[in-house]
Amino acid sequence: MAAESPTPVVSGGQLDKGLATNKIGTLSGAVLGISCVAPGYTLTASIGLIVAAVGLKMPAILIAGFVPMFLTAYAYRELNRDTPDCGASFTWSTKAFGPYVGWMCGWGMVVATIIVLSNLAAIAVQFFYLFIARLFDAPDIADLASNKVVNIATTLVFLAIATWISGRGITTSERVQYVLVGFQMAVLLAFVVVAFTHVASGDAPANLSFDLDWFNPFTGLTIAAFAVGLTGSIFAFWGWDTCLTLGEECKDPERTPGRAGLLSVLSILVTYLLVAVAAMMYAGVGESGLGLGNPENSENVFGSLAEPVLGHWGGMLLFLAILASSAASLQTTFLPAARTMLAMGAYRAFPRRLAKINPRFLVPTYATVVAGVLTGAFYTIVTILSEHTLLDTIAALGIMICWYYGITAFACVWYFRHELFSSVRNFVFKLLFPLLGGIMLLVVFVISVGESMNPENGSGTAIGGIGLVFYMGFGLLILGVVLMFVMKARDPEFFRGEVLNRSTPALGDDLVSAGRDLS
Repeated sequence: MAAESPTPVVSGGQLDKGLATNKIGTLSGAVLGISCVAPGYTLTASIGLIVAAVGLKMPAILIAGFVPMFLTAYAYRELNRDTPDCGASFTWSTKAFGPYVGWMCGWGMVVATIIVLSNLAAIAVQFFYLFIARLFDAPDIADLASNKVVNIATTLVFLAIATWISGRGITTSERVQYVLVGFQMAVLLAFVVVAFTHVASGDAPANLSFDLDWFNPFTGLTIAAFAVGLTGSIFAFWGWDTCLTLGEECKDPERTPGRAGLLSVLSILVTYLLVAVAAMMYAGVGESGLGLGNPENSENVFGSLAEPVLGHWGGMLLFLAILASSAASLQTTFLPAARTMLAMGAYRAFPRRLAKINPRFLVPTYATVVAGVLTGAFYTIVTILSEHTLLDTIAALGIMICWYYGITAFACVWYFRHELFSSVRNFVFKLLFPLLGGIMLLVVFVISVGESMNPENGSGTAIGGIGLVFYMGFGLLILGVVLMFVMKARDPEFFRGEVLNRSTPALGDDLVSAGRDLS
């Protein structure tokens, strides 16, 4: 995978990083966003966590998690219109708040991606062995996913394949995603229809009657339960902003990413509510049997429900759909990670070598490989330390998501502060929506960090009496502070505001010239 240094030039006040242009439309951007969220994978991984916290209030919590995502999506849209940049949150928060906040926002995004990539790989491995076991009628094969050596080795193979595909260009990724996303959405819809059919005929295990109170978050919930459930819900919507990091590669960089993001997040909400209600009415939220609250089912809900709902062959199709969902998201999640690292390298916030662009495929191949290696290392370490990797990584990811989404929401308000009251549109989309979204995410962040210190809120794994989730979430943010000052000592131009800031509309010739040497 040969990679050469890009030749940065000034384009519209932004650094031209050498990415392919005019490749992605609104629909394809939304598909990539949905793929990164991976509804199939996300639901099977998060339903158990949400139900354990809030029970039958799962639909209400999903809507509650959607609200800050929807409000923050407008912050992303407005910032992207002003500055289409593959650095997205990193670039915008730097222009709004300066290099230190911007660096930490970018770090949070990169770490969140690495965490979720490890989670995606874990789900893909589980369903890979489940599918093979069902296909050959050999139940023992499914147990291979529980063998740590086999699990880690298989995960590393999956990561290597996803890294290779992501390094071969954005159009390759787009074509693969149309097939994988279409397949998983069709199978999820089939699951919903068949589950409702079982309920209507009276042969569902729980056979619950529909209740509008399931959608009301203001009754029957403690603040602690609401916060824990909301963390899982926010995790469930993570990834829709992928289309925003592809802004420089879109056909209409100022409008397409924002439209794709909104279309993506709305489509995901509808899918989640349909599947959640169908699963609840069919299986209930009990802690035994097929109940969604059963700890034995919590990490892999569809693994338990697939065959009872859809039958043998239909269950195999659902296994294959979740495997496809995980594989698709595993591949697309490399896109925002690599492009954020590319931008941070190009603006000298990260090592400059990360700004290398593959001259054939016009993608940041080097940054993609680095993301793959870091993910493999992270997954290996966490799997060795924790017996329930998925629960811990989901909880930690919620902290990271609230961190960098929240900073982006506040960055929108501050960046546009001089024009917030110039029109009703600006007041709503640049002040009201982003501010409300940011405040919600800030509250959830603070509560989640506090809850993460208690091992009982994760897998039960603790280091020094403090839950592993705290170290994976807030602890990695502290590590970012250390690395930030290391980077400042090595390459201080970014931290002096000489490379990227709001008051400098274009890079100076000396910086452009220096950028050509990204050794």
